[in-house]
Order: sequence, then structure tokens, then C-alpha cells
Amino acid sequence: MRYAPNYRMKSRYLCAMADILFKEALVINRGKITENDVLVRGNRIERVDQSIQVPFKVTEVPVHGRHLIPGIIDDQVHFREPGMEYKANIYSESRAGVAGGVTSFMEMPNTKPPAVTQALLADKYKIAEKSAWGNYSFFMGATNDNIDEVLKTDPQNVCGIKVFMGSSTGNMLVDNTEALDQLFSRSHILLAAHCEDEGTIRANMKEAEVKYGEMMPPSVHPWIRSREACLLNSSMAVGLAKKYNTRFHVLHISTKEEVSLFEAGPIARKRITSEACVHHMYYSDQDYIALGNQIKCNPAIKTSEDRDAILQAVLDDRIDIIASDHAPHTWEEKSMPYPNAPAGLPLLQHTLQMMLTHWKAGKISLERIVEKMCHAPSECFNIADRGYVEEGAYADLVLIDVNKEYKVSKENILYKCAWSPLENKSLPGQIDGTWVNGHLVYSEGKIVGEPKGMRLKFKR
Repeated sequence: MRYAPNYRMKSRYLCAMADILFKEALVINRGKITENDVLVRGNRIERVDQSIQVPFKVTEVPVHGRHLIPGIIDDQVHFREPGMEYKANIYSESRAGVAGGVTSFMEMPNTKPPAVTQALLADKYKIAEKSAWGNYSFFMGATNDNIDEVLKTDPQNVCGIKVFMGSSTGNMLVDNTEALDQLFSRSHILLAAHCEDEGTIRANMKEAEVKYGEMMPPSVHPWIRSREACLLNSSMAVGLAKKYNTRFHVLHISTKEEVSLFEAGPIARKRITSEACVHHMYYSDQDYIALGNQIKCNPAIKTSEDRDAILQAVLDDRIDIIASDHAPHTWEEKSMPYPNAPAGLPLLQHTLQMMLTHWKAGKISLERIVEKMCHAPSECFNIADRGYVEEGAYADLVLIDVNKEYKVSKENILYKCAWSPLENKSLPGQIDGTWVNGHLVYSEGKIVGEPKGMRLKFKR
């Protein structure tokens, strides 16, 4: 099979299984930018060196000063399958992901039915095996009463256990003290948590209902899903992890106060790690005025001071990973009155370019972006052979021209929900190609080929 001839380097570069030689690439890897050739044979990188010459037939890709980076690994996405395919599915959202340079993803369990048994978890892997454009893993979901099922999870084949310690999309709130003690004390695999205190949120909602009635505006969201709710629950969770020495990962930090819960330093030395999402570093509460429910998400986007503190914590290694928390809903759902509109926004296709806005503003380096979006997720989850441009790794690669801009429009949004809060914005960076396991799957605005994702494996 041959890919369609729409790549700038002409159709002769597009053979599906041809060995590939990237020439004169600005390779971003392990905190350095070096000009190197990169040789891919089959689905792995065989050699990274200067001026590689080979005695066999190879598909040569002249990079000409553009950057070649490892494929992005996103540790938090919601693809809605099974049960909510009317708004998204594994095929559609992973396809949008590779268009944004995301070559591996870890998907959350709050589907319908939720993945809270080993059988239901296995069903999701069967779907992905046939339809995932990127490499995939799925979190096992915890509930107040499924600890025995959780403990059956294979740490070498599953990314982790997801605990909704604050309710979000789906009915998976874990708020029973005994259940939490059991999870934190007995889990032999990474626990990842959504941390917001449900009691605080409910009390705040009652006050808002009295004050606003049916005219409750979206701008009240960060007050209802308050900083106090986040800090109270995150502090409790980190305390449990320290008590039991649990391998614990806190998702989507949204407040400056929570940053102080985490220690700076390399992931390899940490038992407790954390994640920042692109929207909490891109938007602030002032954006509710123009965007309203489009940026309603849990935990809520808060102040510009929180936004800046989160980015700073990424820079000083208190926050370890950058992710999307991609959570699509239909435009009709998002157009409902604030109390009824679901939380979550679609971002997966544009996370790299959102971070490049900070690079262009001089706030973060390209090397640091790659570290937090590619290397760190691999290290945090102990993913086998991915996240780096180096010999022996799978050939998950992204070719990007950081000197060009990309305008988000209805015509190039690939999410099934077909909208984005970034619509009509111009973002820095044009993705010229994405390779998954050595296969070109995205080429200058076009999806090419067919799904080539593989199940992620973990070195544990």
C-alpha cells in the first residue's frame, strides 16, 4: 500500500514499510538540540548520527533545518467510547491526535459502561486494536467497592488506576474513606487521581443557585469548583500517598496553592508526581467572558496568577508532565445553560502549538516542551521504548516547522465534535509530518494511510 502523494517531499517518500532516513534534522532529545540524521528501519529507530550513509535502499526525508521530536505522549484523554460515540470515539480522536503530533495516549475509564472490571477494560483494548491511530493504553477505573477487580490489573500491560476523588464526567466518585485506604495501601500499580472535594463543591453550588437562580453565568464556575475544593482534596490524597508510600500521580493541577504539595526534582526519584494541562496554562478566568461554557472544565480554569504559577512549576520540576485532558462534547451540549452544560473541552490536536505560544513568548524552551510532553510521560509511567529520538526506540516521530503558523478553522478541526475554543486563532508551529511506529500517518494537513497504533507496554 502507498500513501497519497500530498507530502511536500513527494510520493516517493511515502511507502508504508520503507526504511526512512531523515537528513539534517534539528533533533530535540534529552535537553539538547543537535543536527543529526535519523535512520528508521521497520518500526524502530536504528541509528542517530551525523551524516548517515547506508548501502541499502532507503526513503530519504530531507528535513532542511526543521525540528524532529519524539511523538507526544498524552497521559489524560477522554475518547468517550464505548457508550458516547455520538460525540467522540477512539478512531476519531486518536486521528485528531496524530494531526497534533500525539502518537501515544492513555485514556480514562469514565465511559458507558465505565471500565471498572477487567472484562470491560479488555473490551476497550479490543476496540483500540482495530481503530487507534496512536499507541494506546487505558486506565482501570476505581469505585468505592471494586478493590478486588483493581488489584487484578496487570502493571506491565495497563498504564494505571484512575480514582475520581472529586466527581467529574461519569458516576465514578470514590469518597469512601475505607475504600481510599484500601486503594492507597494495596495498589501495586500507579494511582492517578482527579482531586476536588465534593462537599465543598456542592455547598458552593447551593449558594450560587440562591444568588443567580436560572441566570447562573459560566464565570461562576471557578468559584463553584473552587481553589479550596482543589487544595483540600489534593492535600488529603498526597497525605494518603505519603502514609502508604503509594506510587501516586495527581492530574490537572489548577491552583497556585497546590503547587506547594510537590517537590522539585527528576521523576526517577519521585513517588508522587503531578500533571499540568495546557488549558490551565493558556486561559484564565477572564476568558469566560468571551468563551463561556466552551472552557468549562473540571477542575476549573482559574486566575492568571494560577496560570502563571502552574507554568512556573512546570519549569522548576514541581509539576512533571504536560497533558491535554481532552474531553469533547457536542456543540449542542456546550450550548446549554451553564448548570446543564457538561465539563470538558477538545484540545488534543493543538496541545503542542498551545505550548509553542509560551515558547514564542520566551517563557519556555523547545527542549523543555519536549521533556514535559514526551520524555516525562515515558519516565513517569515507565513506558517501554517510547518518548525519545534514540537508537532502539519505536519510531514515533513528529516533524515540525516552528517558524510557520497554523490557523485553527472549522475545515482543519478533526475532532468528531467539530469545534474548538481555539477556532480562528493562529498558533505557532506547523506540523509537517507524524510517524507512528515508522508509518507516516499525517502529512501537512492530511491524514494518510491507516491506523497503526500499538498497545503500550510498561517496564515495571
